[in-house]
Amino acid sequence: MGVAEGKGQTEPTTAEILAEVERRRADSRPRPTGRQRKIILAADRFLFWISKRWLVIANTVAVLYVGLPILAPVLMHVGLTGPGRVLYAIYAPLCNQLPQRSWFLFGPQASYTIEELTAHPDDGSPTHPWDSGFIGGESFGYKIALCERCTSMHLAIAAAGIAYAALNRKHSIRPAPWWAYVGLFVPMALDGGYQLLSYMLAAAWPSGPIQPHETSPLMRVITGGLAGIATIWLAYPHLEDAMGDLRRTLSRRFGWE
Repeated sequence: MGVAEGKGQTEPTTAEILAEVERRRADSRPRPTGRQRKIILAADRFLFWISKRWLVIANTVAVLYVGLPILAPVLMHVGLTGPGRVLYAIYAPLCNQLPQRSWFLFGPQASYTIEELTAHPDDGSPTHPWDSGFIGGESFGYKIALCERCTSMHLAIAAAGIAYAALNRKHSIRPAPWWAYVGLFVPMALDGGYQLLSYMLAAAWPSGPIQPHETSPLMRVITGGLAGIATIWLAYPHLEDAMGDLRRTLSRRFGWE
């Protein structure tokens, strides 16, 4: 008789057990009411709005992030020195802003070596090789508020983000494999790393064989650009998947479109 009863019963699946556990757990939670419910609903609506527009928001932020440092020398050139200096101050904690590693606008040259910058001390030149506060002037033009490498990297981030938005509409772009990301990022690490190491070794051993090395503007542009492309290729597909999951979850829960 016990055998007959056993034959008429089916064992629940793992998915059914987990669903039942989750249902009981949800039933045991206190349900928000009144103001709490409105706050939670507003937060969910905001997250749903973000999940549908995250790429536009990210690209807008990227364009503004690299556009404002380029605007700084423009403001200085047209006489709006107050807003221009504010932009330099905002980006100062985010980049070294060393003049010998920065692009200049509205001057005779797009970039200068430290020897060229300090050759004429009576012409508003930097007071020392690490004078990151030197903005420029009529003789040199005005520097961009990000160094050459950072400018290149963030321009690449903005451009790659816009390209991703255009291409991903027709083709699902997968994240960069680890070897591709490392391969694109390593040149910047090596170029900037050796530059930093050379200064440290020269300071510790002034008479040693290694003296301070300044990489070229072209190398800064290439390595920064590759790192920016690698960042977007790795991050944006993962963000797209995460935002898609969030969007679908909230859509099923609330019926939002």
